[in-house]
This record gives sequence, C-alpha cells and structure tokens, in this order.
Amino acid sequence: MKFSVWAPAARRVRVSVDAGVHEMTEGDGGWWHADAEGVNYAFLLDDDEKPLPDPRSRWQPHGVHAESRVYDHGEFAWTDDAWHGRQLPGAVLYELHVGTFTEGGTFDAAIDRLDHLVDLGITHVELLPVNAFDGTAGWGYDGVLWGAVHEPYGGPDGLKRFVDAAHARGLAVVLDVVYNHLGPSGAYLDKFGPYFAGQNDWGPGLNLDGAGSDEVRRYVADNALSWFRDFHIDALRLDAVHALLDRRAVHLLEQLATEVDALSAALNRPLTLIAESDLNDPRLVTPRERGGLGLHAQWSDDFHHALHVKLTGETSGYYADFAAPDALERVLREAFFHAGTWSSFRERTHGRPVDTRTVPGHRFLAYLQNHDQIGNRATGDRLSATVSHDRLACGAAILFCSPYTPMVFMGEEWAASTPWQFFASFPDPELAEAVRTGRRREFSRHGWGESDVPDPMDPATVERSRLDWAEVEQPGHREVLELYRALIRLRRQRPELADPWLPDLRVDAAPDGSWVVVHRGTLRLAVNFGPGPVTLPLGATNALLTWGAATVDGGAAHLPPDTFVLAGTPVSAG
Repeated sequence: MKFSVWAPAARRVRVSVDAGVHEMTEGDGGWWHADAEGVNYAFLLDDDEKPLPDPRSRWQPHGVHAESRVYDHGEFAWTDDAWHGRQLPGAVLYELHVGTFTEGGTFDAAIDRLDHLVDLGITHVELLPVNAFDGTAGWGYDGVLWGAVHEPYGGPDGLKRFVDAAHARGLAVVLDVVYNHLGPSGAYLDKFGPYFAGQNDWGPGLNLDGAGSDEVRRYVADNALSWFRDFHIDALRLDAVHALLDRRAVHLLEQLATEVDALSAALNRPLTLIAESDLNDPRLVTPRERGGLGLHAQWSDDFHHALHVKLTGETSGYYADFAAPDALERVLREAFFHAGTWSSFRERTHGRPVDTRTVPGHRFLAYLQNHDQIGNRATGDRLSATVSHDRLACGAAILFCSPYTPMVFMGEEWAASTPWQFFASFPDPELAEAVRTGRRREFSRHGWGESDVPDPMDPATVERSRLDWAEVEQPGHREVLELYRALIRLRRQRPELADPWLPDLRVDAAPDGSWVVVHRGTLRLAVNFGPGPVTLPLGATNALLTWGAATVDGGAAHLPPDTFVLAGTPVSAG
C-alpha cells in the first residue's frame, strides 16, 4: 500500500503504520511516498516525534488528534444505481444538524425521519458540516480534517448509508462544507506546508494565491470532488465564500465550478454548488460564459432580514436597514435589498443589482430561519418563541410563494418550541473556557446578562437544542405542519408559484408595508401584517388556501390581522 503526503519544506518525513515506522522518499512537487502494510497510520515530520494525522485522512475513528485509518471507498455496497439526481430549480431544501435532529444524533437515527421529509414535500436535505472536529458535539464549523466524517455521527459508512437511504426516497443530499478556515483544535495543516495566509473572522485563512498555493487549491478541489464522487453527495453549500481571499485571475470558486461541471457530465447527474456570501454580488451565480464565476445558487440573507423585520419588528444591528416599509417588496422583486445602496450597518454602500432579465430567482435560496439566524442569537430562540403561529404562517406563505428556492430549518415546519443554541465540546479546558467567556462577552455588549447566555460547553445546551418529535402531533404544532405541507404541495401543483423569472413578478403593497399582494401568474397571495383588518381587491374568486378567518368574496380578499389568502383568477378559454 502506498502512503503519500505533501510536505514541501520538510527535510525528512516518516510514516508510522501499525506502530512500524517507515522512511518516506521525496518525489516531485514536495510530495513524499512510502510503501507499507497496515491500516492505522500517522506522519512524523523532520525530528519531531509527534505523529500527525493525514491532512487528507478519510477516517479518524479516534478523533482529530489521533492517527488516521485507511478507508477504501470501493468497499461500500451502494444501492442507488437508479439515482440520477435532482436539479435545483423547483427544489425545496431542508437544513438539519445531524447531532440534534433526532434523539440518537447519528446518521442512522436521521434515516428513520426521512419519510417525514418526503411527506412534507422536501426535495433536498442539507446537512450542516459533518467533517471531523475536536470533541463529540458541535455545529461542525470547527472542522479540521475535511475528508474525514465525524465519527460520533457514524463515520464515513454512516454518511453513505444516509445518502443511500435518501436517494432511495427520491431525496437529494446537500452537504455544508467549510473552506474558509479551520477550527482551533486539531488543525495541523501548517506543519505540513504553506496552507495558511492571514486570518479572517473565524481563524487562519487558506493560502489561495501565494507561493505553494497550487497544492492548497488542489486540496480544496479534491475534497469537493470526493464528496460528489465517493459519497454520492448531490450539492455542496460553500460556507462564507467572501472569506476566501484569492487574487488570481481564475478565482478558486470559478475553478471549483469548472471542475464540478466536468464531473457532473462524467457522472451524468446534476451536481450543484451553493454559496453563502455576504457580498451581494450576482457574479457568483452568473454563468461563466457570461463572465460570472458559475456557481449555481447562493443564500439570500436580504430576503431573510426583510421578512424577519416584517414579522418581528426587530430593527437592531443589521436589521436596521430592513425597517424600510418597502424592504420586503424590494427583495421579492429584486433579490437583493443592498444593491449598490447605502448600508448603515456597514457604514458604506454595498452590493450590486441583480440583472433580473438573465438571472433566475431559483439561484437564490430564501428562508424564514436557518442555523445562523437562530443559533447566533444569544439564547438560540426560534421565531416561534417570538411571534405567533399566525405570523409564522404569513411568513411561510411569502416564502413558498416567492420566486426563490425555499429552505426550511429543521423543526420550523411544526413551529418547534425547542431552541437551537450554540454549543461545542472541546476537550481542552483552556480552549473550552475561552469559547465560553468569549460567547458571554460578545452578547453582554448587546445588552444580555452573562447569566442569560447558555454555556456552550454544557451538555444540557445540546439537549435543549434537540428536536422534540412528540410536538408534531400536538395541537398548534400540527396545524402549522399541515400548512407547510399544503404550501409545498401547491408550489409543486401550480407552476406559477415556482416560476423563477423575476420580471414576471408583480408586488402591490401598502405605503407603510402593512399588507402585500404578490401576483404569480393567475394566482394572488394577499397577506395582512397590519394590526387591523383590510379588504384588498384581487380579481380572484377561487381560494386555494387561507389562514385564520381570511376569506375571498366577490374578487376581494377580506383579511383580519396576521392572515393570508392564496387565490386564483379566472382563466379565459380560447
């Protein structure tokens, strides 16, 4: 068996395989090689006797500080030969965290809940990061070995079983990956080569354009391709791509898009790249043949912020700009609220307009809630802890009747009462305390008492964040779930609701933003966010879905506060 590692500055490299140490031979480009037999291995650099895990490890059964284990992708017995993938247009995504989605907190336990997602109408299941990180519990964004699957979840075979089971049910799988930084514990890349260059908000940033960066970029690209090829993943969500600093003529994201498209052609199934970006730059999702980077979609925080402010009235921090009465109307029509406009939070102009004639709405993921917008609140409180189920229902109607690709955060579909809080489990006491005090200090600056901020290292914080599936059939929760099912079903049955072309969208709204009417072909969605009842002319007579005491009569919608109606207009024959 051949063992290889990239260590361009090393004078001597050895590999320890099943306790036997073997000298490695330097080859071209800073790569070292050795032949040995065994399954557990680690590398020793120069005169340092500390064994280090393989930067390209496929399996870390004993944690990120321990030796790596040989893993053969060819040994897994896949049953998804008939799977040909799912396109993003027309999709409905469901974001979940494996560790808190179920009581068991594993891939196998999550499989048992996949039928719930099928019944809901979901097409794509998005997993928060599952690559290896230090500790047992965490969000996954502190990963340090990108090719190894977190062992407490079930390791590499567990993830493959999950993907195989999802495909058997017609569900595509999206995996959240983090290429903008590494976690604070177990990151040994810098000992092997020039992987890092500078810092960003979360840790050391990758060297994407300096000396030695060819292999660093290859490290990222090979990891991305492996998820698609070896784990049969259908899409990757790329975390915070604005932190990928790359001054090359061909940006890493363009390189990824090019290589993923080539692999998609070879595998004969759609492979999708979805960016999280703070740039409001439509070039990310503009095809390469039109001068863009060629990613397939990006998250739309502007949509979330505008709808969040409309539902909650919160206007602190970055929500301040979205208090504008027309904020929701603008994001529905234009995707970005900040499109070369002033951002008071940033104290500068921000963003670039979307060319709605050429960029379809399905390239933007829209959501009422996601892991960041819940978990990065001091107490991890969901919208269901802040607003009534009626206002939640109004928000859901806007989401699923929008021209964008909707995404649901786990439990949102039944207005789960459980919070989703920030948690970690670093074994190092000093690091654990630093995270604990840093979290409390951060929120104390925003007016929270330190005792109000949950201890991220307390196992009880994880338990509080675990979904309570008993709620699904309870009064109040059950009705919200039925609403979500109905909205998703209508989105599939009525093509107008999934129509991604923004120039075809018309939005009427009250001057103060208290009500809105969204025109989707022959359909009209009327929503009343205001404190009093309103009657709105729709020219629609057929109520397809209502919430609360809303009615349609004589072509007009009668809407008490916090209600909506989705109605159809007559279609002329001929």
